[in-house]
Formats: sequence, C-alpha cells, structure tokens
Amino acid sequence: MFSGAGFAGPERHVVPGGQALVRTTDDVVAWTFSMSFAAPPLFGPDRAVFETDLRRLLGSASPAGRFAERVPSTEVFVWHRPPDAYVDERMQVRGH
Repeated sequence: MFSGAGFAGPERHVVPGGQALVRTTDDVVAWTFSMSFAAPPLFGPDRAVFETDLRRLLGSASPAGRFAERVPSTEVFVWHRPPDAYVDERMQVRGH
C-alpha cells in the first residue's frame, strides 16, 4: 500500500531494550487505567472497588510496592517519499 502511494522503504530501526523498568504500585494502577480496556469510565460506580481490589492484589504480590520488568526492544519501520517526489508534486500544483 505504501509503495503504491509513492513511498520507499521500509527502513527498519531497532531501539534496544533490556533495561529494567521499576514501577511503584501507583505506577501500575495508573498504567492499568491507561489501557483502553480498563479506562476508568468503563467501571462506572465500581471504579473505586476495582482500584481497591487491584491495590490489595498488588500489595500481596509485593509488600514493598515495587515491580520490575525488562523493557523489550522496539522495532520501528520508516517509509519515506523520495526527495524527487516533492519536486514533482510542487510542479504539478503550479501547473508546470
């Protein structure tokens, strides 16, 4: 689809992962609520009950309130338009 629209690529870039990401209980709760399937409005009047249960579960898993995970690598694919495509477009717009 991209090549059909005049784009070249993709160029693959990898952002290495492996770093430890340490989160607090508050971080995990905020991350949970940031997910579309767990957005606070979806819980309606039960949001507070859900949060209380989540914090209780997290507290039993880590009484210190710290959680760690290794960040995975991220792949980025970049498509771009060749420089001459911009020149062609400008000429077409101006009617040359």
